[in-house]
Amino acid sequence: MAFATPFHENPLLSTPIRDLGLTIAGTPLETVLTQFQQELERVGIRRLKPDFHLSTEWGVPFETISIGIPFYLARPDVTAVHAQRVGHLEGVGRVDLLRYLRHEMGHVVNYAYKLYEQEEWIKHFGSITQPYVDDYRPEPFSRRHVLHLPGWYAQKHPDEDWSETFAVWMTPHYDWRAVYADWPEARAKLNFCDQTMAVLNQRDPEVTATDHDEDVSGLTGSLEEFYRDADDPGTDLLPPGLDGALTAIFEDFGDPEDLSTDAPRRPAAELILRLELDLVANVYRWTGHFPEPTRRLVQQLAERARRLNQVYPADREAAVTVALTTLITSLAMNHVIRGSYLP
Repeated sequence: MAFATPFHENPLLSTPIRDLGLTIAGTPLETVLTQFQQELERVGIRRLKPDFHLSTEWGVPFETISIGIPFYLARPDVTAVHAQRVGHLEGVGRVDLLRYLRHEMGHVVNYAYKLYEQEEWIKHFGSITQPYVDDYRPEPFSRRHVLHLPGWYAQKHPDEDWSETFAVWMTPHYDWRAVYADWPEARAKLNFCDQTMAVLNQRDPEVTATDHDEDVSGLTGSLEEFYRDADDPGTDLLPPGLDGALTAIFEDFGDPEDLSTDAPRRPAAELILRLELDLVANVYRWTGHFPEPTRRLVQQLAERARRLNQVYPADREAAVTVALTTLITSLAMNHVIRGSYLP
């Protein structure tokens, strides 16, 4: 059984999401969207007017110009619930929110002008009919793709490759020509985007349909119901053989191994769980191992450390943190490359 993070009862959890009064208007989201519209103006996108709404996740329904923004970004207390229950946030803060908006705008441009039908687009990015799978296996630091969202997201699908390329292209004050000078394939995609947008900015979009897929106003379930599946650890089991790795990092309670310090010993499980959010976010960014399985792995390691009654010297926390981070990163990379944590 996975080690469950304690969660105090919150009256928000029993409230239907549609009754939380979540809106874009009058919130910091509105201010950021105003800045985003200015960014669009700066790159010459004036004829294409994207539509925005709160939804369950980031996304643009196919053949529409509607950008869904996660509802949990509309209010700090709901954001906190999401962080506690899911452990991974996408688009928190002005800088990160703009990063995600630029990516989603790439989808809007693709669908509005049906770029995915053009021979040149297909040559650079591939067929949009290619199967879309969540469990993709990226090649970290591949020079064939730009870097924008975490997890080497451009490698997931041709549609995402284009959207990531577009996002890099439109990022203000970013000299993509210099950054990607030695990445010929990624640079070619950016040049294509630059040339294509110069033409499209003079044309009206072919598609202007809007679709508020999973709009917040129609979400009748409560937050508790929405996050119930996210709390489910699933059937993943801790890979066998990791007790040795944990004992190499931590000590057994009452049996100090590091005799050079008499600092008080602290529970290893508490440290692992305290590092959970940062580990999940950064492991995803640099390995492409998705947040959900990383979170389960971290929680199961914490539970195992608790069962083994493991501790660490308080004055060695920095070194223990580095060792633990390295362990989890190595396991994540194994899973990305081989499909399993251990050979």
